[in-house]
Amino acid sequence: MSWTRGVLAVLAVCVLLLTGSAGCGSGDVEEPKAGDAATPVGKLIDATDEEGRRYREAEAEHAPEVGIEVQPEADDSWDVRLTVRDFRFSPDDAEAKAVAGRGVAHLFLDGDLLTRLRGPHYRIPAGLVPRGTHQVTVRLYADDDTVWAVDGEPVESTADVTASDAEPTGATRPEEVEGLTVTEPAADR
Repeated sequence: MSWTRGVLAVLAVCVLLLTGSAGCGSGDVEEPKAGDAATPVGKLIDATDEEGRRYREAEAEHAPEVGIEVQPEADDSWDVRLTVRDFRFSPDDAEAKAVAGRGVAHLFLDGDLLTRLRGPHYRIPAGLVPRGTHQVTVRLYADDDTVWAVDGEPVESTADVTASDAEPTGATRPEEVEGLTVTEPAADR
């Protein structure tokens, strides 16, 4: 009979371990909900952007990336196109919490915020880019307004653009070209 007691004792311990571990859990940890990202959302670090928003350090292998291309248009506006990797833009109604690889892009002109983007395209109106060379920067943010960062640096990209006035040069003004006679219309004489 003693061997049956030993087997029963071992079975009882196994049952307790299996059922006990299933019921154990920390009340402090929130279980992930359906649709939540399974990857970590990064660690908040002490660095901040110009507006005081904290950086959210992402693991390099899972970190979002962004590139920017800015092209002039015929109407003197500027076409901005973003390319992203390991990142998706959040919809307008997104909850204000960090989700790995998701958020919005902030577009800056010479350090001043132009707009928040929820997609990869934007057109900068002509009047916002005066004559000269300017920097257009895009930076990625999580939905909780933290800045995505890698190695303590924000995930961003910058393009230089140069705007020039459309003033005609001497070669395009025939009345100023030496040896050329311009006949004015009869109404102007």
